[in-house]
Amino acid sequence: MSELIARIVAESIEVKRRFFTESGREIERAGRVIAEVIRSGCKILLCGNGGSAADAQHIAGEFVNRFICADRRALPALALSTDGSILTCIANDTAFDRVFARQIEAFGAPGDVLIAISTSGDSPNVIAAALQARMQEMKIIGFLGRDGGRMASLCDIALIVPSANTQRIQETHNLLGHILCEMVERQLFPEQFS
Repeated sequence: MSELIARIVAESIEVKRRFFTESGREIERAGRVIAEVIRSGCKILLCGNGGSAADAQHIAGEFVNRFICADRRALPALALSTDGSILTCIANDTAFDRVFARQIEAFGAPGDVLIAISTSGDSPNVIAAALQARMQEMKIIGFLGRDGGRMASLCDIALIVPSANTQRIQETHNLLGHILCEMVERQLFPEQFS
């Protein structure tokens, strides 16, 4: 079993090393965009499926409550995968492909940012969400994997983890979410880091 553990850890480290080395500037840009969205009085919407839905909820929770800063105001972030009644209503009455787009139509506004999470970059409902966000003049940051899929061209900032392994992509997305949370807190609440 120790060989298996060592192999998984080594793969995870290598994927993260490559991604963060290659994408550092774009990650910094994403952190600046999110902070500016909050400064301007707008909000963060997040979406994804399965493990990516869990990542969206995790990141939203860190923004709304706190990440590092113990004493700061709540930041407006909403994961679009949390309301089972809304999700099933849209999926049943319209189409599952529209579960996020319809919520963006309701809750999104010009100047908001959508963090769209898809390990393949080809999730139909995440693509529909990005198209709706674009129509509403929102910024779009993609947490993607593989080659970025169709989502890559829809994003203002496409953060593409260079791996075909879904588990390694998800692990990297989790760390990416934490890094962005800290970057945003450092920009918005610098007095808490001095």
